[in-house]
Amino acid sequence: MSISVGDKIPDVKLVKATAEGPQPVQSAEYFAGRRIALFSVPGAFTPTCSARHLPGFVEKSDELAAKGIDEIACTAVNDAFVLGAWNKSGGSDAITMLADGNGDFAAALGLEMDGSAFGMGKRGQRFSLVVNDGVVEHVNVEAPGDFNVSSAEYMLGQL
Repeated sequence: MSISVGDKIPDVKLVKATAEGPQPVQSAEYFAGRRIALFSVPGAFTPTCSARHLPGFVEKSDELAAKGIDEIACTAVNDAFVLGAWNKSGGSDAITMLADGNGDFAAALGLEMDGSAFGMGKRGQRFSLVVNDGVVEHVNVEAPGDFNVSSAEYMLGQL
């Protein structure tokens, strides 16, 4: 069963990619006390993720802030070093990278996928959430292969 509007974010260890190196964070603590736009990609440096998903949130970061978003975070089943490098190459300081290296967060949300047919193993689905003080306000999960409802533009229309 996947996460729904009104649900609390599950408490799972993530790793935040920072300039000083990887820093462990608990998801319940990270999402507490503020309104966060979270988007998930199947993998850093993959085509749609690099060409459209990350750039959309970078481009719309100021507009999201103007609509009451305190922070934008990206998660993927990659390690913090990969997500840090991806953010450095095509992202922005406006995006916080949260590594879900073992896929525990994606599984706890009920939003994992099996990319084994593509040599990717278990990953997180492409989705976005708006989380306010640890409670989910919006859930946008893409159909396999699609990129529509998890975009920054779609999220702006919801806020």
